Amino acid sequence: MTPLLIDAGNTRIKWGVPLAHGLGRWLQEGAVERGQAVQLVQAWQGLKDEVGQVCISNVAGPGLQAALTEALQAVFGQAMKIEWFASEPQRAGVRNAYRNPAQLGCDRFAAAIGARALFPGQELVVATCGTATTVDAVSADGVFLGGMILPGLAMMTNSLAANTAQLPHIGGISTSVGPFADNTGDAIVAGCIAAQAGAIEHALRQRRQVGAAPLRCVLAGGAGQLLVPHLALGDARLEKVDNLVLIGLQAALAADQDH
Repeated sequence: MTPLLIDAGNTRIKWGVPLAHGLGRWLQEGAVERGQAVQLVQAWQGLKDEVGQVCISNVAGPGLQAALTEALQAVFGQAMKIEWFASEPQRAGVRNAYRNPAQLGCDRFAAAIGARALFPGQELVVATCGTATTVDAVSADGVFLGGMILPGLAMMTNSLAANTAQLPHIGGISTSVGPFADNTGDAIVAGCIAAQAGAIEHALRQRRQVGAAPLRCVLAGGAGQLLVPHLALGDARLEKVDNLVLIGLQAALAADQDH
């Protein structure tokens, strides 16, 4: 069955229908803003004869779940099989070492599965830079060890403007700012970029200290590209991956079919 994969995040809803062979290769794909789920009905009309199942990672709450269900049923009917992807103790070659495995965000678990599927048997630091930034570690033998969550780049800059009396709102983030800015706007951007890059570099240092090598840093998310010029990765290899959550859903379903 050809699946429709959906990554419902806090800012955008991304979707893709994968080709039969190869991870992250799409027959069709698209994205809409979170509040525009109704637009997906038109986007999916041409998929009625292609799609046999749906798998969704949703971190944006029950309201979006209801909106997506309504859109899917409008296109595919109520009989369509829908899996609401959730974190489990183990799936698709990844063991979830969270203290309470179900508490791990389903998008982080999917991203870990996707990274592991793309780079099997390797020590991974998986950094997803979106509304929030998450930096997680996956061992070479497939254990999701845990990670860190911090505000995303835009959220950091916006929080400074919202919670201080005189710091300005930053309309756009330039990657050309240096580490010691000579104006307030660039100083805010420089500080927030340093915090994001520093979290990723800190995670890599911690993995090196326990002998995890060689390391790959898998970078995903809309703000990830902005951080690339500012990352000092040492001997770690950088891998920029689009739609990592969707790739994780694809890998999870493929693993299910293999068993």
